[in-house]
Amino acid sequence: MKNTPLRPVSRRALLAAGGMTAVGAVGLAGPAAAQPPADATPTTPTQAIRRLLDGNRRFVNGRSRHPHQSPRDVRNLADGQDPFAIIVGCADSRVSPEVLFDQGLGDLFDNRVAGNIVDTIMMGSIEYAVEHFVPPVLLVLGHERCGAVSAAVETIESGGHAPGSIGAIVEALRPVVEPLIGSSGDVVEAGVRANVLAQVAHLTAASEIIAERVHSGEMAVVGARYDLDQGLVTLLGS
Repeated sequence: MKNTPLRPVSRRALLAAGGMTAVGAVGLAGPAAAQPPADATPTTPTQAIRRLLDGNRRFVNGRSRHPHQSPRDVRNLADGQDPFAIIVGCADSRVSPEVLFDQGLGDLFDNRVAGNIVDTIMMGSIEYAVEHFVPPVLLVLGHERCGAVSAAVETIESGGHAPGSIGAIVEALRPVVEPLIGSSGDVVEAGVRANVLAQVAHLTAASEIIAERVHSGEMAVVGARYDLDQGLVTLLGS
């Protein structure tokens, strides 16, 4: 894909976040991880990831603040948005990013589909957000016991075919899931994790727009897993 000349000005475009190009390179502890005031919009990958994980801890502990959800926020956002994170998530009704990360209107640019699969249309949606808002983090969020991954595992193991257009989801997941069939342990769980990392790799390999931001240090692309039982989000390493 050839990069486009679109370069709208964002306050984040004026700030460099040197050296953060993948989940393993984003440190969250120590002096380098100094945080802005609680109300400030994150401007670096470290700050953005910290904001998401802190919100998730509040959610897990029953202390959600439900920020940016008032009528005043609605009015303030009517003329434009400036999300600090792009989320690629599953369509599962239990995995709503604003809820589990305790964020509000205008904070997250959500892209959700069964199996958190990045196809051409979703890639275009993500690239639009990268170009126009320059958010410092793009997070791929898989989840425990994902139904799409389970369907792919069951279909491949049985040698059957998924009904209707569900088959398209299975085929999109086949390259990730098929090598795991017959291995020991929980194949679905292994598939969930492998799929997240595969989508993370695909985002930078297939998009010059995303790769440019990552290589400049303006944005990090990271993977994470959501625990349905505990409500906890954990980052996945490469």
